[in-house]
Amino acid sequence: MPASPSTARAINDRLALRLLQQEGPLTAGQLKQLTGLSRPTVADLVDRLSAAGLITVVGESGEQRRGPNARLYGIVARLAHLAALDVRTEGVSVVVSDLVGEVLVRASVPIGDDAGTGAAVEQAVTLVERAAKEADADRLHTIGIGAPGLIDPVTGDLRDSTGLPAWHRRLVAALQERLPARVLVENETNLAALAEQRDGAARDRDTFVLLWLGQGIGAAVMLDGVLRRGASGGAGEIGFLPVPGTAGLPSATGCDGGYHSLAGAAAVCALAGEYGLAAGAGAGTGAGTAAAADDAAAVVREAVAAHGDPAAGRFLDALADRVALGAASVVAVLDPGCVVLAGDVGRAGGEVLATRVEERLAAMSPLRTEVRASTLGGGAVLLGALLTAREGAQDELFGVGEGGRP
Repeated sequence: MPASPSTARAINDRLALRLLQQEGPLTAGQLKQLTGLSRPTVADLVDRLSAAGLITVVGESGEQRRGPNARLYGIVARLAHLAALDVRTEGVSVVVSDLVGEVLVRASVPIGDDAGTGAAVEQAVTLVERAAKEADADRLHTIGIGAPGLIDPVTGDLRDSTGLPAWHRRLVAALQERLPARVLVENETNLAALAEQRDGAARDRDTFVLLWLGQGIGAAVMLDGVLRRGASGGAGEIGFLPVPGTAGLPSATGCDGGYHSLAGAAAVCALAGEYGLAAGAGAGTGAGTAAAADDAAAVVREAVAAHGDPAAGRFLDALADRVALGAASVVAVLDPGCVVLAGDVGRAGGEVLATRVEERLAAMSPLRTEVRASTLGGGAVLLGALLTAREGAQDELFGVGEGGRP
């Protein structure tokens, strides 16, 4: 049964808006080419979406072209404002953007270990409010949050997890109470993977695994362009992976006997000490501290800069051995074809560490796997959170797709 004219118009409008979301500003001719619709149909939908205040002329295509055919149409940027948060144990960073993702304000606030739950939540919420005000945003439509820990796949809430500050879980409710905004929460590693696929090391990959090497250990699984979270939201919790070389086995309440014991920040610092490399003041403060993550990244960065030195080279070889253990298990199960090394340690290791890990995977597995270093630096989580907020807001405003987390 053919669609009614109103249904056909709605379908065409959604298709055009989705293309403008994905491709950016387009001319009517480009919309015609990409949609396969007739010129009069495209002209009608452009007029309709313009009248509805959803799209507008944002420029012209080509320096020498003028007139209606050269007009570039884009989504109205100030139709809604978005915020993205990167929530760490030691503080919060936020960006506020318009609907097309142009960042208007960046801000951050440190939150000390001695801050109480209420005070920490107040600091974080006030930061978001001030950033929104500075961006001249009357209200925020959607807030994307990246946080360590598990996200309940049914409720979307951050689950109670040992080792995480209590204010992390209170923050979402506080934002919803103070700001009339939709709040979307996602694991930081998953957001980094979304960002790497969109603008980073995995731009040409629909299937890959991002291995997060930092204060903790985690992985994000992208299969056929879809982020896989697992039945309980725990896909990629490879810190609990049993591997050789540890003193015991992980448990349901702690990953000290798992892969985390070999490749977490504190373990990297200890490994550096074995090769005579100084790992900084935080190296001996124990696992799970932000200082250990900074120290681990610093010592790896220094080793990469001096990788021709025998001690530095041996340390990087030993670190690559450890990283490859976890990566090989993931490769054997998922065959992703590509592993991206991210997190503080992954970024510090760069191509030097990635090349060593790739060589070891080639020797350990018959499955061809390329290993790449993150190209987005420390902003990957914020970028992923902003992409999530943008997708959610545009889907809701435009009625495109199912909305929610991408």
